[in-house]
Amino acid sequence: MHLSYCTNVHPAEDLPGIVRQLDENAGPVRREAGLDRLGVGLWLPVGTASLLARDGEARATLAAALERNGLELRTINAFPYRGFHDDVVKLAVYRPDWTTRERLDYTLDCAHVLAALLPDGADGSISTLPLGWRDGWGSADDDAAEASLVRLVDGLAALERETGRTVRVAIEPEPGCILDDVADIVAWLSARPRLIADGRIGLCLDTCHLAVSFAPPAEAVAAAVAAGIRVVKVQASVALEVPDPSDPRTEAALRPFAEERYVHQVREAGGTRAADDLPEVLDAAEAWPRDRAWRVHVHIPLHARPAPPLRATTEVLEAAVEAVLSTPDGDRAHLDVETYTWSVLPDQMRPGTLVEGIAAELRWALENLPRALAGAAAATAADGTRA
Repeated sequence: MHLSYCTNVHPAEDLPGIVRQLDENAGPVRREAGLDRLGVGLWLPVGTASLLARDGEARATLAAALERNGLELRTINAFPYRGFHDDVVKLAVYRPDWTTRERLDYTLDCAHVLAALLPDGADGSISTLPLGWRDGWGSADDDAAEASLVRLVDGLAALERETGRTVRVAIEPEPGCILDDVADIVAWLSARPRLIADGRIGLCLDTCHLAVSFAPPAEAVAAAVAAGIRVVKVQASVALEVPDPSDPRTEAALRPFAEERYVHQVREAGGTRAADDLPEVLDAAEAWPRDRAWRVHVHIPLHARPAPPLRATTEVLEAAVEAVLSTPDGDRAHLDVETYTWSVLPDQMRPGTLVEGIAAELRWALENLPRALAGAAAATAADGTRA
């Protein structure tokens, strides 16, 4: 697997800001983590994606910033469209959805940028939202989304003919969306075989979202592969779990995670209760049952160990990576560390600097996912020092 970290953690909305984040964060992260080369999973807001897709000089500027920092680009996060660090993001992150031309155009722009900047011989991946948020969605929306994705497949095929570069788009299930979990992805894409026939559309397995769904990782991956759906990308992420919500410390422990910027969906083990955001549980007029574990969609650092009564779903990440590695193309999946929440985490989870925090996550991945990252670990070991 190719290791990267996702730059949606940085609040840059234009090309100068993205270049600055590479110079001031990604390059220093690579050095702090002790890596000769590091992948970045770029987040490109819509305006910057459009500029880079059409302006060779702008692409050259970005390429130069990648090169001088020892960075490689193989994957792009095209889930957020713009404004991912606005004061309040919440459900806006799911707009525009896949019924719109805007979503298609944005994704194709990202594909053109990626094809131009991929290392020689490498394939690219782009993660995208699971069609849209569920409210108000009907059969006509399904049809419109399918038509957009057909045009996407055709556009990716044309791009490959033009450039010789393969770019795949990976749909990322998320609680509360049309495609809430891996089972929804399997059902929806299986009913539309044209979309997956040539492998240009596949699955992005976000292991925080997977944990919140309580789906067994090996079973979820096996179901996708049995349906002919390739796991294109794994977003390495960890959720919060409350193993015993009857613990009297539960509310006080969870309250600091109920912040204003992002949605933090909550699910109960067994699939009986669901909330679209953490305050809906903490401030509910009628208390949630407390006889089963809860999991919360909060991306916490991979190496974090929350204090009881909370815990991290690290074992879901580890099991998911192992399951993907067992698939025919699993070793070619992109593994992107996606903790975008550093700025909203409780103080006790924040590092001295963002560079130190991200580098610690990458070192954790190298140490704890050895089968997946044997090549990267070997390169680091051969160097023997922090560059």
